[in-house]
Amino acid sequence: MVKPPAGSSSPVTITVTPCKGSGDRSLGLTSPVPRASVSNNQNSPLSSRGPRRSSLSGGNRRSSGAGRYCSMSVEDLTAETTNNSDCVVSYTVHIPPTPDHQTVFASQESNAAEEEETNSRNRSFLSGTIFTGGFKSVTRGHVIDCSMEKADPEKKSGQICWLKGCDEKVVHGRCECGFRICRDCYFDCITSGGGKCPGCKEPYKDINDDDQDTEEEEDEDEAKPLPQMADSKLDKRLSVVKSFKNQTGDFDHTRWLFETKGTYGYGNAVWPKDGYGIGSGGYEQPPEFGERSKRPLTRKVSVSAAIISPYRLLIVLRLVALGLFLTWRIRHPNREAMWLWGSSTVCELWFAFSWLLDQLPKLCPVNRLTDLDVLKERFESPNLRNPKGRSDLPGIDVFVSTADPEKEPPLVTANTILSILAVDYPVEKLACYLSDDGGALLTFEALAQTASFASTWVPFCRKHNIEPRNPEAYFGQKRNFLKNKVRLDFVRERRRVKREYDEFKVRINSLPEAIRRRSDAYNVHEELRAKKKQMEMMMGGNPEETVKVAKATWMSDGSHWPGTWYSGETDNSRGDHAGIIQAMLAPPNAEPVYGSEADSENLIDTTEVDIRLPMLVYVSREKRPGYDHNKKAGAMNALVRTSAIMSNGPFILNLDCDHYIYNSMALREGMCFMLDRGGDRICYVQFPQRFEGIDPNDRYANHNTVFFDVSMRALDGLQGPMYVGTGCIFRRTALYGFSPPRATEHHGWLGRRKVKLSLRKPKATVKKDDEISLAMNGEYNNGEENDDGDIESLLLPKRFGNSNSFVASIPVAEYQGRLLQDLQGKGKNSRPAGSLAVPREPLDAATVAEAISVISCFYEDKTEWGKRVGWIYGSVTEDVVTGYRMHNRGWRSIYCVTKRDAFRGTAPINLTDRLHQVLRWATGSVEIFFSRNNAVFATRRMKFLQRVAYFNVGMYPFTSLFLIVYCILPAVSLFSGQFIVQSLDITFLIFLLSITLTLCMLSLLEIKWSGVTLHEWWRNEQFWVIGGTSAHPAAVLQGLLKVIAGVDISFTLTSKSSTPEDGDDEFADLYLVKWSFLMVPPLTIMMVNMIAIAVGVARTLYSPFPQWSKLVGGVFFSFWVLCHLYPFAKGLMGRRGRVPTIVFVWSGLLSIIVSMLWVYINPPAGRQDFSQFQFP
Repeated sequence: MVKPPAGSSSPVTITVTPCKGSGDRSLGLTSPVPRASVSNNQNSPLSSRGPRRSSLSGGNRRSSGAGRYCSMSVEDLTAETTNNSDCVVSYTVHIPPTPDHQTVFASQESNAAEEEETNSRNRSFLSGTIFTGGFKSVTRGHVIDCSMEKADPEKKSGQICWLKGCDEKVVHGRCECGFRICRDCYFDCITSGGGKCPGCKEPYKDINDDDQDTEEEEDEDEAKPLPQMADSKLDKRLSVVKSFKNQTGDFDHTRWLFETKGTYGYGNAVWPKDGYGIGSGGYEQPPEFGERSKRPLTRKVSVSAAIISPYRLLIVLRLVALGLFLTWRIRHPNREAMWLWGSSTVCELWFAFSWLLDQLPKLCPVNRLTDLDVLKERFESPNLRNPKGRSDLPGIDVFVSTADPEKEPPLVTANTILSILAVDYPVEKLACYLSDDGGALLTFEALAQTASFASTWVPFCRKHNIEPRNPEAYFGQKRNFLKNKVRLDFVRERRRVKREYDEFKVRINSLPEAIRRRSDAYNVHEELRAKKKQMEMMMGGNPEETVKVAKATWMSDGSHWPGTWYSGETDNSRGDHAGIIQAMLAPPNAEPVYGSEADSENLIDTTEVDIRLPMLVYVSREKRPGYDHNKKAGAMNALVRTSAIMSNGPFILNLDCDHYIYNSMALREGMCFMLDRGGDRICYVQFPQRFEGIDPNDRYANHNTVFFDVSMRALDGLQGPMYVGTGCIFRRTALYGFSPPRATEHHGWLGRRKVKLSLRKPKATVKKDDEISLAMNGEYNNGEENDDGDIESLLLPKRFGNSNSFVASIPVAEYQGRLLQDLQGKGKNSRPAGSLAVPREPLDAATVAEAISVISCFYEDKTEWGKRVGWIYGSVTEDVVTGYRMHNRGWRSIYCVTKRDAFRGTAPINLTDRLHQVLRWATGSVEIFFSRNNAVFATRRMKFLQRVAYFNVGMYPFTSLFLIVYCILPAVSLFSGQFIVQSLDITFLIFLLSITLTLCMLSLLEIKWSGVTLHEWWRNEQFWVIGGTSAHPAAVLQGLLKVIAGVDISFTLTSKSSTPEDGDDEFADLYLVKWSFLMVPPLTIMMVNMIAIAVGVARTLYSPFPQWSKLVGGVFFSFWVLCHLYPFAKGLMGRRGRVPTIVFVWSGLLSIIVSMLWVYINPPAGRQDFSQFQFP
C-alpha cells in the first residue's frame, strides 16, 4: 500500500504484505515502466521468498477493467495484516521531488475526465445558443443549431477508442483493418479475447507491439544527451530519472527507489558533478542557456549614413533657399500687379511652412527586424516551468468590424474570418470577434457557414503550409501552386477543397434569397393564423379590429431574428434592436486534437494535423433610440468589453472586414516587439496597409505608399507611427487609458532636456484627469492614495462601468501582458516563464450573460468610455485621436514592416468613392484641429517632432485654400498679361532652379531609403493636388460649420468591392463616372487654365509688342497645374475616352462667366463707364 503524505510527495511509505498460503503476492506499484513487478528485483526485501508468479496469472491481485493493476484497498490490507501480523514489511522511501515528477492518482484522473466531459458539454451548449438582451429586456439564451459544430472535435476526429464504453485516446493502429483501439483495450483483447481484433475478428499479426512500446517508453524515460546548441527543438518528453534496462528488460526498482546519486536529465533539478554524456557529444558543465534566452527578439536598423546624412543636409539647404527666396519676394514686389504679387507671396509662405512641418518628422527613419526562431524557443520550448512545451505566448483577441452587408459583401468578410482562424498562432490563445453593427441576419448566417467551412479549410492550410490563407486570394492567384509542395496528396486534396469552397461561395451568395423566401413563407403562415384567430373571435361574438402582423425576419429554426428586420419594425430596426452574442466556435481544448483519414465526411487526411479551431464569436451591440452609438468607435469599445469577459486576451488585433491576414506569421512578428526588452512601453504595433484590386497604373494613388513607407517609417524613429484604423495590435491596458510603466518628459527648448519617470511606483500626488496608472502588483493607481497605501478603487466604476467581471479582468490582462523575468528581472513588473502555459478557464452561460450586459446601450453612461478609455469619440477619424491619446500619456508605438505583407485589403478605385474617402479623412483632421486633441496642447511626454507630426495632421486640410488660389493664379496671369514677379530676371530663375533641384534630390533620396518607386511618388504628388482642390476645401467648410454652427457631419459607408466573377472586368469601377459636387473645383481650375492658355497665346501672337517671357512663365505655370490634374481629367472620360455631357455644360458656363468678368475688369477701348455692365 502506498501512503502519500498530506502535504508533499516525499517521503512515501510503502507497506508490503506477503500472503501465507499462496506464495508471494505481487504488488501493484506505480513506476515509469508499466506492467513491471517489484518482486523480480534481486535486491528487493521480498526477493528471497520464492519464485515470482506470472503477471497474467490469477491470485489475489486485483486488476482494473482497463488492464491496469492497482494496489489493495485499506480494508483488504488491514484484514491481511491481522491474519499475518508477522509477515508485514514496511519501509519508507524518500523520492526527491523534481519539476517533472508529480504523483498522479486515479481519482485525479477520473476528476480530470469528468471535468473534460463537462467542458465538452459546455462548449456544445455555448456553440448552439444565441444570447440576447439589453434595455428593459431580460437576458435570454435561445438554443439553435447553426454553429455547425455538431460534435466534439476529439470524437469527430476518430482518435477515440471505438470499443463501446471506452473514451481513451488511440495511441497506435493495431490492425490493418483500421479499427481504432486504445492501449488498455488492446491488452484486454490479447489476454482475454484470444488476441483477435474486435473489428475484423482476425488475430493480431504482431502481438509483440507491447514489448516494442515498452522499450520505446523506456527510451523516453531514459535521460537523453543534451542537443547541440544549434538545435532549437528539444525533446518534448523530459525524463524523470535515468532508467536502466537489464538483460530481461525488467525495471530495476531498487535503483529507482534507493539510488541516492541519481543522474537527472535535462530539465530536472540536479546536474551531474562530472558533467554529462560520453565523448564529444557530452557537456562537462551545464550549458549557458541564459546566453541564448537573452538574444533579442527584434533589432532596429538605422538608415545608412551615406543616405541619411545627405538627406538631412539637403533639408537644411532647401530651408535656407526657401528663406532667401521668400525674403527676395517680399522685398521685390510687382508694382504693376500688387494683388497678383501679394496673393502669390502669401501662398508661397504657407507652402514653405507646410513643407517644413511635413519634412521635420522625416529626419530619423529606421527599419526593424524580428527573429521568430528566438520567439519560438523562448515561449514554446520545454523548460523547467513548462515541461510539456505548451505555448507561453499571451492571448490575442482579433476584432473584425462590419456594419452593412449590402456595402460590405458577406463573402469578403467570410474570407477575412477564415484567414484569421487559420493564422499560425496557438489555437487556444486566439479568439476572433465579429462586430455586426447592423444586426443583420445575413451576416449571422454567413458567419455560421464560415465556421462550418473552417473545419476543412484550416486543417488544409496547416497541413500544406498554405499562403495566403484567404481562400479567395489563394485560389485566385496566378502562379504555380505546386511550388515547394512535396506531399503526394496535395493535388488531390487541393482539388477537393477548391470544390468545397466553390460550394461554400454558392451557399453564401444564396443566403439573401434564402432568408427572404423563408421569411415570406413564415410571415404568410403567421398572417393566416392571425386571420383564422380573428374569424374565430368574430364567430364567438367578439368582433375586433384587423390584426396587423409584422413582417418579421425569421431564422432557420423558425424563430424571430432578434436583430434588424428587413421591414424595419420597432425594436427590430438598424438603430433599434437588442444585443446579440453567439459563440459560433467554442473555446478549444488545451491539448492538440488530431483528425482522421480522408473519407466521405473528411475531405482531407488530418491524422497528423491539429484540427482545433479558435473561438469565434458573433457580437451585435444593442442600439436604442435616444442613445448615441458613436459609429465604429462605439462598436470597437463594445468588443473590448465583451472580449475582456469572454477571453481577456492581453493583446488586441483590429481589422476591417475587407483586410485579411496575408502573412500567417504576422501575429508572431508583432508579438516579437511586445515581448522583447522594453516592450512593456509599447502601446500598439502598426502594420502598413497593402491593397489588392487596384489598377496597374494606380491612377488615384490608392496604394498610398509614400505615406506608409516614408512618413510612417520616419515616425518609427521618433515616438512611433500613428494608428491608421486597421492592421494594428494593441496592448489592452493601453486601450484602458493606463499610463506606461516608464515615460520620459521633454523639457527645454525643442524638448532637448529629458526627465525619466517611473509611473508604476505609488505616489501620494493627484494625477491628471487623462492619466491612470497601474501599480506593480496589478492594482490601479487613479487619483491619490489613502494613508494606508491602498489604491483607491471608488473611481473604477466611474471609468469602466458597473461590471465587476470586467473590472476584475483588468489586472489579469495586465499580468498576462508583462515581460518575462529573464528580461526584466525579479522584483520588477514581470512574470515568470511558463505562467501562461495553462489551460484557459472554460466558458459558461453565466459568462456570456455578463457579456450581454456590457454591450447594452446604456452601459457607457456616466463612464469614461470614449473620453479617456477605449476608442475616443467625437471625430470621424477616431483612429488618429486614439493613437494620439496613447502617445500623449508617454506610450510609444512600433511600425512593423514584414518581408511578406502582413495584411491586405481593398481600396476604392472609383474617382468619386476615392474623393469621398479623402473627404472623411480631411474632415476628421479639421475636427482634431479645433479640439483639445490638437498637438499644441500635448503634454511633455510627447517628443517635439512627434508633436509636429500630429499638428500637421490637423493642419494639412487648410493648405487647400492656398492651393486653390495658387492654381488659379496662372490663368489670371495669362488673362491679365501680368506675372507674379515684375520680370523674369536671373535672380528669380536661380532661386526657382535651386528650390526645384533640392526638392528633386530630396525625393530621390526618400525613394532610396524608403523603397518607393518614382511612379508612386509622382502619383502621390498628382493626387495631392486633386484632393487639395476638391475634398480638402469641402472638409474645411464642413469642419467650420460643425465647430461654429454645430452642424453634425454624417458620412456614408464606403462600399467594399466584391469578388469579381469569371469574365467580369476587375477594374470596372475605375471607369464608372459618378457625378459629385467635389468635382466642381478641379474641373473649374482645369477649364479656366486651358482657356487662359488660349487667350494668352492669342494675345501674344497678335500683340504689336509681345511679351514672350510673361507668356512662357504663365503657360509653364498652367501646364504644371494641368499635369497634376491629368488623372482627374482621365477619370472623367470613362472607359471609352468620351467626355461626359456635364463637362461640356460646365465648360460653356465657365467660358461665359470668365468672358463677362474679363470684359468687366478690362473693358474695350473707349468705354469709360464702369458703373454699368454692358455686353460688348
